[in-house]
Amino acid sequence: MAGEITETGDLYSPYVGLVYMFNLIVGTGALTMPKAFASAGWLVSLVLLVFLGFMSFVTTTFVVEAMAAANAQLRWKRMENHQEEEDDSSSSASDSDGLAQDNYERAETRPILSVQRRGSANLFEITDRVEMGQMASMFFNKVGVNLFYFCIIIYLYGDLAIYAAAVPFSLMQVSCATGNDSCGVEADAKYNDTDQCWGPLRRVDAYRIYLAVFTLLLGPFTFFDVQKTKYLQILTSLMRWIAFTVMITLALVRIGRGQGEGRPPPADLSGVRNLFGVCVYSFMCQHSLPSLITPVSSKRHLTRLVFLDYVLILSFYGLLSFTAIFCFRGDRLLDMYTLNFAGCDIVGVAAVRFFLGLFPVFTISTNFPIIAVTLRNNWKTLFHREGGTYPWVVDRVVFPTITLVPPVLVAFCTHDLESLVGITGAYAGTGIQYVTPAFLVYHCRKDTALAFGRGTLNKHRSPFHHTFWVGFVLLWAFSCFFFVTANIVLSESKL
Repeated sequence: MAGEITETGDLYSPYVGLVYMFNLIVGTGALTMPKAFASAGWLVSLVLLVFLGFMSFVTTTFVVEAMAAANAQLRWKRMENHQEEEDDSSSSASDSDGLAQDNYERAETRPILSVQRRGSANLFEITDRVEMGQMASMFFNKVGVNLFYFCIIIYLYGDLAIYAAAVPFSLMQVSCATGNDSCGVEADAKYNDTDQCWGPLRRVDAYRIYLAVFTLLLGPFTFFDVQKTKYLQILTSLMRWIAFTVMITLALVRIGRGQGEGRPPPADLSGVRNLFGVCVYSFMCQHSLPSLITPVSSKRHLTRLVFLDYVLILSFYGLLSFTAIFCFRGDRLLDMYTLNFAGCDIVGVAAVRFFLGLFPVFTISTNFPIIAVTLRNNWKTLFHREGGTYPWVVDRVVFPTITLVPPVLVAFCTHDLESLVGITGAYAGTGIQYVTPAFLVYHCRKDTALAFGRGTLNKHRSPFHHTFWVGFVLLWAFSCFFFVTANIVLSESKL
């Protein structure tokens, strides 16, 4: 749940943490990036990708600084509570004169402890896993906390809608092509939802059947507690790396043989809106940083490692997208890039075709229950009242139902993955990736200065510690929100 403080758990080395962070960021968004690149042009895409990667790195350092400040406050409260317990126990064991003397000594001691605050770097060690929701409750007022939960709930709804559409869409693309006596999806085929799939069934009918099966199989997990196991993480990561490596290698081979068909333009501003949303979505990790960073055993060079991670991710996204747009024509790139390799003219080995075509089915299906339970728990936290409990029907029926039904309805209405990813990233993603970290670091700095003195140095302070960067991130977030909204309105007015 977003609002809990949990134990650190098993520690791992900084480089293992780097791998975990890489695996978290490089996910479903990367599969929709090639088409977005082709739509916006290679030069505009490259510039925007690098800039958004830089902005994501800035806000990641903001979240790390806020985590350290939250740990310092929690640690100091425990120290004060321990001191008060010692004072109370000594007071109860003395007579009235002793009690007066103890109170005098306590009054003399507190300023000394306050001075010690400024000299203790260990206060800012990140040892407690303080989730983003808990940080919001520590540094924001009630309105700010509710806005944070509203934003993350919308983002998780978008996540679930993308997952609910991607799995049946992939199954439809592969099985309908096979049902029409084709060995796979033809990359240049322009399918309509009303085209025939099997016999009297249309493609849209097959998609909705798959969606119903997907909902019946994975939807019930929303009503129970489910946790991602270590072995499931390993299996999912292994499949992801095999799939990405195979796609990049196949694209490079085709380009090397002179079979590359892509001739992308340098710029096409009409595709920037979706590209922006896809890129924001593809760099999303801020809400999971506490779970990733807290167990890192040594955080001495944490900022450098995070920077290295972002450089590797940028390089990977660039390699995947550029090989794609120069290997395939822009009009042949599908929403889910893996499906471009499901045709006989691209891959001759049937096992490889089906593995790539069905790759999203395996990986997304393992993540759907986890995201659904996370969303359900955020709903419960948003409406939670101190000391109150929910009736069984509300807890076990109402919250899971409002979690599951909306994304399935969205997936029932559309399987336009590029738009789903773009909208989710452009709106909710902007709030989670830019607005929330900027306000968190701004308020945590004020609270730290008030509680520990202005001379206190947070050992995990962001390199972008000038107030200018907070304002710049917020200005950029507002500009993005305005640009995407205006672009959507203009697009709708032309229809």
